[in-house]
Amino acid sequence: MNWDLSEQPELVQTAAGYALQAWEIALGWIIRPASWSQLALLVLSYVLAVMLARRLSPALNRMLTPAKGQQNILASARRFALLFTPLLLPLLAYVLTAVGEAITASAFGATAVIAFGKRVFLFLAARIFVREIVADPFLKLLGRYVLIPVMALYAVGMLDTAVEQLSAMTVQMGTISFSVMALVRGVIAGALLFWLGRWSNDQSSAFLQKQEELRPATRELATKAAEIAIFGAAFLLLMNIMGISLTSLAVLGGAIGVGLGFGLQKIAANFISGVILLLEGQATVGDFVELDDGQAGTIIKTTARAMILETFDGRWVVVPNEDFITTRIVNYSDSGSANRYEAPFSVSYDTDINAVPDIVEAAVSSHPRILQEPYPPDCELRGFGDSGVDFAVEFWVNGLDDGPNKFTSDVLFLIWNALKDNGIEIPYPHRVVELKGAMPPQDAQAEA
Repeated sequence: MNWDLSEQPELVQTAAGYALQAWEIALGWIIRPASWSQLALLVLSYVLAVMLARRLSPALNRMLTPAKGQQNILASARRFALLFTPLLLPLLAYVLTAVGEAITASAFGATAVIAFGKRVFLFLAARIFVREIVADPFLKLLGRYVLIPVMALYAVGMLDTAVEQLSAMTVQMGTISFSVMALVRGVIAGALLFWLGRWSNDQSSAFLQKQEELRPATRELATKAAEIAIFGAAFLLLMNIMGISLTSLAVLGGAIGVGLGFGLQKIAANFISGVILLLEGQATVGDFVELDDGQAGTIIKTTARAMILETFDGRWVVVPNEDFITTRIVNYSDSGSANRYEAPFSVSYDTDINAVPDIVEAAVSSHPRILQEPYPPDCELRGFGDSGVDFAVEFWVNGLDDGPNKFTSDVLFLIWNALKDNGIEIPYPHRVVELKGAMPPQDAQAEA
């Protein structure tokens, strides 16, 4: 084949050269008897692998499948190993082909065809791994567009050539130059490291949140410390993989320090305030707090910069951490303490007010959520009003009298029913109208 490609683009000429080289290799395999024997061994190895996989797969599945409901470490390890059973066929074919390669090398001294077959089986294993085993969407995307193309290049023997070409291509950015291969390696390594960092952070966070013997603030602080340590280690490892000296980051670190000192003061103050809040445990996830401006809500998330409150009407309020340090914050649920509320009511002046406290306290104590500690319900006389005698009953509960809880409403219902059952009248305002002077005559009223 003597095609004149001198007028074609360089890329076309390079591709044609590789194609011609592949054709010559394939032609050499076809005309040599040793290549036929290697091809026969490849086919035989694959057929034997199929037969062995059909027999071994059911046994492996039975052996690796744990009993239903088992949740120990051994059961988890068996479930994890069970995921890799689809790789049995290509790996058996690879092993049998390696045995055939040793036989071919001793008999003919040539193993090019069978080595190619081994690489093809590894490519098939990588393809099965990405399509059937990997479940994480990011890892599946990385496998589809990175692992499979790399294994395809390795299978056809062009991986080393591709690496050399990418290493020879350089990117210039001012006084800094680096190869395309270094950039690709950094992107892949960075993606894997930070995915692993995110996964490790999720696992460590879940583990720490299960440690109920620790205070909520301590758990949050440990979670944040683990997150910083994990991603810091990932960043340092990535710098080492890309060959960037950490000493070269000193100038950048100094510039960041100056920026923090001038332009990022609020961010730095909020970050430090967040650490102080976690250390002191003044407010943490799950606490119901009321801000100095009257807004109130439950803390549902803490970040390095702010705390997020969710109000009972579903709104999210982002409060900078610094506000929790510099302003007055009322925490209604710190350390799980109980809260005291009161429900006012009135009775008629005709009532024996000495009997009212016992009746009301007994009724309120019947509520299942009303506490007897630190104090039982206490009915107090508050004053003598215009329409009746004013009372109020104080009671303690665990929780807030808002949102899903209706403590005051329940107590008022209990008071109403108790007073009605005992014949005690609840007054309402009465007005007496006095008419001064003589009434007009009836005739005048009729004419009017």
